[in-house]
Amino acid sequence: MTTNKIDRRAFLKLSAAAAALSGVTLGSGAHAAPVSTNARIVVAGAGAAGVAMASQLRRRLDGASITVIDAKTTHWFQPGFTLVAAGIWDTSRVQVENAAYMPDGVEWIKEQVAAFAPDSNTVTTSGGRTVPYDYLIVATGLILDYERIEGMERSLIGQHGITSIYAGPEAARASFEVMDDFVGKGGEGVFLRPHTEMKCAGAPLKFTFLTEDRARLRGRRDSVTLNYYAPFTNLFAVPPVHTKVEQLFTEREIGFHYKHTLRAIDPARKVATFETPEGMKEVGWDLLHLVPPMRAPDAVLNSALPWQDGPLAADGWIEVDKSSLQHKRFANVFAIGDIAGVPKGKTAASVKWQVPVVAENLTALITGKDMTAVYNGYTSCPMVSGYGRAMLVEFDYENRLTPSFPFIDPLKELWVSWTIEEQALKPAYLAMLRGHG
Repeated sequence: MTTNKIDRRAFLKLSAAAAALSGVTLGSGAHAAPVSTNARIVVAGAGAAGVAMASQLRRRLDGASITVIDAKTTHWFQPGFTLVAAGIWDTSRVQVENAAYMPDGVEWIKEQVAAFAPDSNTVTTSGGRTVPYDYLIVATGLILDYERIEGMERSLIGQHGITSIYAGPEAARASFEVMDDFVGKGGEGVFLRPHTEMKCAGAPLKFTFLTEDRARLRGRRDSVTLNYYAPFTNLFAVPPVHTKVEQLFTEREIGFHYKHTLRAIDPARKVATFETPEGMKEVGWDLLHLVPPMRAPDAVLNSALPWQDGPLAADGWIEVDKSSLQHKRFANVFAIGDIAGVPKGKTAASVKWQVPVVAENLTALITGKDMTAVYNGYTSCPMVSGYGRAMLVEFDYENRLTPSFPFIDPLKELWVSWTIEEQALKPAYLAMLRGHG
């Protein structure tokens, strides 16, 4: 007990504690003297990446015309969806007004991007407006392609035992209600991840762990059977994390099955159909946590921006150099956040590291200097493994664990890692939106 108290005091003294998860430094965010330029810069998207990017550019560039294009007026703090689905947070805690974080001096066109024309350096909005640019930063995020699963649509979340914490705050809340009801009644729980690239690959594992722990805490563990289905031959792409999760699943009697890709569901029968090497396999559920395939928005898919071949081409991820995040064919285009076609990096933590890299490299490009800023693939996942405990997993392109704090073992379930997730991340995230870090 004494050791635990010491750890807590040490943690609370760390003013940059949230950096372990989001990489955000809560400092002044000061940079070198602003560069004078009349460049026209368009930021496509007003999610975490787009707003943080606009904020940093506003600080770094003097005289630039910066335009943000996105119809989104309510900003979702998506890392908090897991806590809503755990029954810990209310939906109001994961919603803020985008206007409160949009930097002064930035033009905000409240329409969607309908088309990209990188050959003519223009973007067309859903309202038919053509916006020219000298430099383009694509931060559109991705599409949750629920409809790619036969029989599935978003309106089913919260019905027929179907949960999915990704679709928004209300979906996360509905997922908790279904999960809690499932624990009370008992039955078969089915959890999975898609075969595509995805944002926050740890989230499906978190919800699995939380369901198991809630059943245990309510004295209902013997009444539920839990199974996790993965399309690959691992539970997590980083080998030591995969090994740890597999160990925990085994200890907690959570079944796991590899090379299973969800293709269809029958909500009325509560049956999921998986594609496996042996053929199609039907699995019944009382609770289904469905994570949809993910892809680029249509405006990106139908443009010249995505990869033309290779593993990142099928779903439309933008063809950028993984270190500089500059487009490989259009030198005045960059991509950040979920839409960037890089091997890692679809988390809020990744955004924090990507934004200053792009801001520095764009500034260098504008001033005719060499681009030297490098994104190393930093990604972070607070792997919640139960109520009040988590593993603070951080890694890079090479799947090397890169812990930020020496006193936090990334493969140990700790209270301190849970506290970073539950208390420290949101303030650091909001600071990131304002361009700090």
